[in-house]
Formats: sequence, C-alpha cells, structure tokens
Amino acid sequence: MISFSSMTFLFIPLRFRLPTDLVPDCYNITLWPRLSPEPSSGLYIFTGQSTLIFKCVRETDLILIHSNKLKYTKLNNTHIARLIASGNSETQYLVIQLNSKLTQGQKYELYTEFTGELADDLAGFYRSEYEEDGVRRIVATSQMHPTHARKTFPCFDEPAMKAVFDITLIHPPGTVALSNGMEKGQCCMYTRFEPTKKMSTYLLAIIVSEYSNISATQGDTLVTIRIWARRTAIDQGQGNYALNVTGPVLDFFQMYYNISYPLSKSDQIALPDFFFGAMENWGLVTYRETNLLYDPMTSSNRNKETTATIIAHELAHMWFGNLVTLRWWNEVWLNEGFASYVSYLGADHAEPSWNMKDLIVLDDIHRVFAVDALASSHPLSSKEDSIILPDQITEQFDAISYSKNLSQLTLLKCIMFFFCFQSYLNHFAYNNTVGNDLWHHLQMAVKANNVSLPRSVCEIMNHWVLQMGFPVVTVNTATGKVSQKHFLLDPESEVAVESPYNYKWVIPVRWRKSGEVQRDIWWLMEKEVINLEMKSGDLWVLANINVTGYYRVNYDLGNWDSLLAQLHSGHQVIPVINRAQLVDDAFNLARAQLVPTTLALRTTSYLSAETEYMPWQSALDNLNYYYLMLDCTEVYQPMQDYIKKLVTPLFLHFKSMTSNWTNVPYGHTDQYNQVNAIRMACSTGVTECQNLTNTWFEQWMDSPQRNLIHPNLRSAVYCSAMAAGDKAEWDFGWEQFKNAAVASEASKLMSALACTTKTQLLERYLSYTLNSTLIRKQDATSVITAVASNRVGQTLAWDFVRKEWEYMFTQYGVGSFSFASMISGVTARFSTLDDLQQLEQFVEEHKAAGFGSATLAVKQALEKTKANIKWLERNKNEVLDWFNTVLPN
Repeated sequence: MISFSSMTFLFIPLRFRLPTDLVPDCYNITLWPRLSPEPSSGLYIFTGQSTLIFKCVRETDLILIHSNKLKYTKLNNTHIARLIASGNSETQYLVIQLNSKLTQGQKYELYTEFTGELADDLAGFYRSEYEEDGVRRIVATSQMHPTHARKTFPCFDEPAMKAVFDITLIHPPGTVALSNGMEKGQCCMYTRFEPTKKMSTYLLAIIVSEYSNISATQGDTLVTIRIWARRTAIDQGQGNYALNVTGPVLDFFQMYYNISYPLSKSDQIALPDFFFGAMENWGLVTYRETNLLYDPMTSSNRNKETTATIIAHELAHMWFGNLVTLRWWNEVWLNEGFASYVSYLGADHAEPSWNMKDLIVLDDIHRVFAVDALASSHPLSSKEDSIILPDQITEQFDAISYSKNLSQLTLLKCIMFFFCFQSYLNHFAYNNTVGNDLWHHLQMAVKANNVSLPRSVCEIMNHWVLQMGFPVVTVNTATGKVSQKHFLLDPESEVAVESPYNYKWVIPVRWRKSGEVQRDIWWLMEKEVINLEMKSGDLWVLANINVTGYYRVNYDLGNWDSLLAQLHSGHQVIPVINRAQLVDDAFNLARAQLVPTTLALRTTSYLSAETEYMPWQSALDNLNYYYLMLDCTEVYQPMQDYIKKLVTPLFLHFKSMTSNWTNVPYGHTDQYNQVNAIRMACSTGVTECQNLTNTWFEQWMDSPQRNLIHPNLRSAVYCSAMAAGDKAEWDFGWEQFKNAAVASEASKLMSALACTTKTQLLERYLSYTLNSTLIRKQDATSVITAVASNRVGQTLAWDFVRKEWEYMFTQYGVGSFSFASMISGVTARFSTLDDLQQLEQFVEEHKAAGFGSATLAVKQALEKTKANIKWLERNKNEVLDWFNTVLPN
C-alpha cells in the first residue's frame, strides 16, 4: 500500500495528459456528504476515503493523478511516498514522488483521505436545494462529466482509464443513497453498492436525497427500472410517463444492438439543479426536472416529446458511450452523434404516431448547418493534442458533435448499421475506440452484405469527419453541370483551417425530376462534373430528396422558378421535408450571396396555402434572422404586415380544426403548428388572436387555481399576454412561476416573463439572475438569453452581461454549456459598427482571463456580427422594396 503524509515541492514539467505508466484496476471509495453547513465555516462539505488499486505497466517513481479542490488529511502511519503538490491549476494533478521505482507488472494500492466542499457549483459532488412542505431540503448529487470526478476523489480522470468502482455512501437517517450499482446492503448510516462494470470516471454518479420513486421490472432479464424525484412530484404522477417509456426503449435498444442491457437496474432521477439536459451515468441517469417529469395536466406535447427523446438519447449511451467509449475527447461525436441518431429510433419505437425521424431535419440538420457554415467552425474529429484543457474539452460538446453526422448515418443506416453495431459493440465491449475502429466494422458489414460503394467507408466518411463545414451542390438543369464547393454563410470570410481534402466531399445525391420516381443514389466525387440526366428541359429537378445528405442545394434560376411555381400550383407534389428544405436552402444561399434575397422571400409566399408544420417552422426560423436584423428599422412594420397576411389563413385553419379552440389537433406536428399559428398571429397583430389570448390569461388571473389554457398553448399565450400587459400581468406571472409545482410549467412562465415590453420589468428580471434564491444558477443564462431575444430587451441584456461579466464568469461555472449560448444570444442582433466596436472592446477587456467554454462562441459572435453588418448594408433597401411591392396599397 502507498500512503503519504509529508509535503514538499518539486518541479514537474507541465503536461496535460496522464502518462501511461500506471493503469487503474478499481477504486474503493467511501464518501460522507454533510447535508447541513459546518458551524465554524458555514460551508457544506464532504469527506472521503479512497483506495485505488492500480497496475504498473512501466517502471516509474512518480505518480500523477487528477485532483481538483480537494484537501488531503495527513496520515501518521509509515509511508513510502511524499505528497509533493496539487500541481498546476490547469493540469489539476496530485503529484506523488516515490522513494523508489514501482515494479512493472505489479499491482499497488494508493490510500487517501480528503475533504471537499459540497458547493452549489453544479460540478463534481455538489449541493442542490429545493423546498417541500415548507421545508428547505438538500440533495447531495454529482456531475462528473467531463472532467469533474477529480473534484470528488483523486482519480485517473481520462475516458480511456476505465476501472471498477466500489462505492459506499454515509448518509443521515431518513435519506436514501444511490449510485451506479444496485444497493447491496445498508447498515445504520452506511449504504454499500454493487461494484460497477469497468467504466470511465466521468460515468460515476453518487446521490443522497429524501426522494421517493416508482418502479417496474422489464424484459426477460427482469431489469429494475426506477424513476426518482421529489416526493410530491412522484405522488402527483409526474414520473409515470418516464417509467412507461423507459421499458420499451430499453427493449428496443437490446433488440437493435443484439446485446442485453448489462446492468441489473436502470435508475433515472430528476434534479432541481442541473446544468445540462441529462447525463448518461451508467445505471443512474441524471436529468433536469423539465426533461424527465411529465404532468398531462400542465405539460405540453413538446414537453412529452422532450422527455421521450432525451430518455432515448441517454439510454442509447448505455451501449454507445458507456459499454464502448471514445478514447479521447477529440472525437466526442463518436459518443454523442450516434446516441443522437439512435435516440430518434428509440423514441419512434416508443411513440410511433409522432414520426420522430422526420424531425431530424428541423431539430438537428438545420440547427448544425447554422454553425458549420461559419469559418470559425471545426471538424468533427480534431488531433488529440489539440484538445487537452478542461475548457477545451467542454467546448467539444456543441451542435457539431451532436448533430452533424446524423445525415451520414441516415445514408448508411439501411445499408449496414444493424450488422455493424452488433459487431462493433461486441468487439470493443468495456474498452475504448477511435473513429477508424467504427469505419472498419462498417466496412466489414459492407463486404459481408455485398453492398456497392464508390470508395471505402473510411475514405467516404473521413471526408465528412476530418473536414469542417459542408458543401453546397449546384445543379444547372440547362447544361447538366453539377458542382460542389465549401458553403460559407459569409463568402468573404477567410478559412484558416486547412483541409486534408481541399474542401471536396464524396457526396451521395438522391434526386428526381417532376413526374418521375426517385432515382438511385448518384455520387458526386469531383468539384465539377456533367450529368446529362439532370438536364431537365421543361421539368424541374429536385435534389437531396428528404434531406438524407448533409449539404445544401442550389439550382439555376430557371429551375428555381419552376420549383416555386410548383409550390404555388400544388405544393403537395413536393415532399414535405423538401418543402422545408427549399425554404431553408434559399434563405441561406441568399445570405451567402449565391441567389437573390428576393428569391428567398418568394419561397414563403405560398405559405398562405400551407398547413404542415415543417415548412412553416423552417420559414419562421429563417424569418427570425430578418427580425433580428430589421426589427429596429423602417422595414419592421411592412415585414409584420406581410407575415400577418401569411399567417392569418393558418390561424383560421386551426380555429376551424379545433372547433373554435375547444379541441386539440390529432397530429403531433399539427399541435406544434397550432402553436406557431397563435404565436405569430398574435405577435403580428391579428386582433382576434390577441383578444383570445388576453381573455384566456385574464380568466386565469381571475381564478389562479383554475388554469384552463391548454398546456400545448401556454407558452404562446403567456408570452402574448405578457407582451400586451403591464406590471399586474408580470407580477401575476412571477408569483405563478415561484409557486409552480411542475418544472415544465415553471419553464414556460420563466420564458414568458421575458416577453414584457416594459423596460423596468426586464431590468428587474435580469437582476434576479444574480440571486440563486430567485433564479436557479442552472437557469440564469437562459433568462438572460430570453430577455435578449426581446427586441426591447436586447440592449438591456447586453449592458447587463458587460457589467456583470466577472461575477457571472465566476459564479455560473466556466464549464457550463449554457455560457456559450448566452454569448450567442446577447449578440444575435449585432449588425452595426457600434455593435462590433462594443463586442471587440468586451473581448479585449476580458481576454486575459479568457472565456472558458464560451471561447468559440465569442469568436463566432465576432464573425457573425461582421457578416450581419455587410448583410444589412446590402439587403435592407431591397427587402423593404419587396415587402412594399407584395403588400396591397
């Protein structure tokens, strides 16, 4: 056994990756969180003991092990090691110099005793608080991902350093302790758990709470499924939907992967304070309350979909990410991209009437297009040595890592995925992989199934994984010329990232002509080729059918005119996904100066006859950019009048469909589009809509205990009423927010409070984000972003962020996902030289401290602001003239 008691200092060369001299075998850890503050310091703390068994694979007299913000207890027994220092703050090492070298092949034990703060920083082992029955209650919970296990106990905190964890928790009577393994014994205040499977440190979870649960057993292996939450939430049935969905999703993945769920239980728990949406801890998945709990009386169908898809995403990780894990954080997509893809399959199995797979285009492809079209984007895979610091690791968890490779997976799924996943997961079970390992197993499946591909799987996929961005495919239907080039939202931006393929892709093109069935896949592998079959004559050509490829499509103006004519004469002829695609492509091609801005606007004129959700949502997403750029100019009112003209028929359509708003549309996406109809009709000044929402809200104010507004419509109604109302409406909304018993209802109210047009109320709301008793830390950046999205609140939010940046940067946690989204949100309207100057000054003032996980977001904000300035100069007058032309005098 190795223990230590003395402390000296020794120079250790700065290094950011652990040496491979030592390999962990298992950790035996006992933790004791104190659920009340220490009388002397007023701090909440935890104490711990850890015995790490590791193997020496190469002789060394130095132990480097991760440790962050832990204080170690001096031991009096004989020791053969010296604790040198806690290491550089960037590397977060505990450094132990040994008196002699460890022997290769020998196993050793490292014993430590330590104390840490059970802070409310939402990282490592931390404290969450809530009130129930008038009593403030404490939850000791954890978030180890990606680099916070080291804040809980000393460990080899890298994903490839897998080990078994034997956990014991000490906790007060009346509380329940949870970890990854099933409880195997409880005595007095001690709960021991079954040893985990061999896994990475970031997957460990430890929780002590006063929660209750509901449970069921599933499948032939009788896996225990438990949903944990606040007692009142469980008593009110808010965990029932999650319990009902989990079993079918687990069964689906066991069938899909052809590998049994490897654990004896599947716990899922809803936490009051949690920075991320959810975390796939193996056997104990943690969620924000809004993402796990569902109340049919107050939660919307959007909330229900969120619960189903996030559960499916996290359970997909039980195999893809937990059983088989990425080797290093430079390939986050290897965990997240595949989990995102199969989560749609799992949710589609649980709720087949929703057609979830169709929503991939709106929810993922269009989302990632927006950031991957910037010169400041990044490839899916980076070099290992370029991602080494905790902040750099956190930055990898963005839209590109989660969403970019969904299109490639959609292409490959029918060819080989079913066979590949089984082979890949079985071969690498309880180990780590790199991207090429997956391509190798895909290639094996291709060969075994006699699938014809133009090049090897590795060569095809590396064009998409090792290059940032994506192509625009241009089809000239007059000549048959088809070309590709790197699509950049700002064509004048400079691309500093070199491409190993000179920004050329191997592109699968699914296409058809009008009146014809879909053609076989045609592969575009050069920058420019001639395909005479694409000469259309009098017919139109439509490429990227159902958006199964990750690229945009442009056409000659003649073909664009033919497609727009088809939308007006009979839009149903074009598949609904492609109607959404035509709108999205046209608007983004216009921003890139590849087609006229008026052509993009023309794609919306048919919408007065459209009732489907996807084309409408695509149009509204793109028109939102016009609002951001133009809602403080003379273009705003003509734009409002035009959209009012488009949306009024949709509003009346849903009024008729629902028998004057008394029924709920049957279709899942019809329910979504009903919300769009009300939201846009009210915001553009349709009097009937405004009277309707104001009446509903007034009725609720008159009878606060009886809210008759349908849950699907509440977000839109609340926001409309706040925008039309004054202090009385806002104060009522705030009281309802504070007293909301269901997290999803609180979330709707929290967003709606930012819709007020009263400056004083918005300033008050922003100030609340500095007080975690009013707005939880996990929600603070969301509130700031919501205020910034209000045309009245944008300047207020930006001024607030500049004034309070130092405080927020310290208190919110520089590793949070939401920090980057806040920077993007408060700068989204920036479109003047003054805006750019303020942003550059802000960057200059804070560059010494850095921006943590928001570093890339700051860089992108600068790039977007410069592009916005140029867009406004080029397009404002043209857009104004177009709106004035199409509107009646």
